[in-house]
Amino acid sequence: MSSLSSMFGCGVVMAPPQALGIGKRSDGGLTIVCSSRPQKKATAHHMKTRPRKTQPWDINRKPTVYDPMPPLPPDWTLVIPADASSASAAPPPPSA
Repeated sequence: MSSLSSMFGCGVVMAPPQALGIGKRSDGGLTIVCSSRPQKKATAHHMKTRPRKTQPWDINRKPTVYDPMPPLPPDWTLVIPADASSASAAPPPPSA
């Protein structure tokens, strides 16, 4: 049989039942000294309390299908002057 301190993981103090004000229905006057209620950290708490799908219609629901996005405009537009022979067009700067 293991000791009480190994079961609870901390020290246990035995006090007489009269000191605690407990009558004959006492369980021996066990008082746990280092009791705590550890709280879950953020991610563990959100995983534990996240909403869960329980209905079959919700579990089997497929994601919404949207129309494809239109093509994006180009980042650089090359503007050629009307008199291309007299002006030299510089190449666009490289994109980073």
